[in-house]
Amino acid sequence: MDFNRHLLLEGRHAFLSASTYHWIRYSDEKLIDTFINAKAKQRGTELHALAHDLIRLGVKLPSTKKTLNQYVNDAIGFRMTPEQMLVYSDNAFGTADAISFRKNFLRIHDLKTGVTSASFDQLEIYAAFFCLEYNVRPFDISMELRLYQDDECSVLVPDPDSITHIMDRVITFDKLIEKTKSEV
Repeated sequence: MDFNRHLLLEGRHAFLSASTYHWIRYSDEKLIDTFINAKAKQRGTELHALAHDLIRLGVKLPSTKKTLNQYVNDAIGFRMTPEQMLVYSDNAFGTADAISFRKNFLRIHDLKTGVTSASFDQLEIYAAFFCLEYNVRPFDISMELRLYQDDECSVLVPDPDSITHIMDRVITFDKLIEKTKSEV
């Protein structure tokens, strides 16, 4: 049999795919909610890509209270690096939306485009990854973490003890995972 070629769909994933089969048991409402959430996630991915390009190219947006505008303009103003991977190990890494480290001052900004209320935990983990990767003691630097969401900017100056605690957890859990890998 000569099967049909679907060149325009190759490399894409259908919303109603066989590999995400749970939808066959969804109610109409659950299907619509899941579809809307998937579209919002895609929009967030696209907004992050746009912000990355704007920051990299130094293109400021009109000065408004809009989340994207604040985030992009602040990152450019603080001469931050967008989408920077921070790596402790194969088990512990992540990508900071925007980061800079100058004159012993670590700045990490995060763009949130979803409706779920954001937490600074993610940014504190990025700070811990930074300190681990670059061998920096949290007590020897100053830090500022910012969350941009819902047309607001929230700021946290993290406690160095909290970052140290997270670093210890990363190291301990990484060793535990590596030990488990060797036993399995």
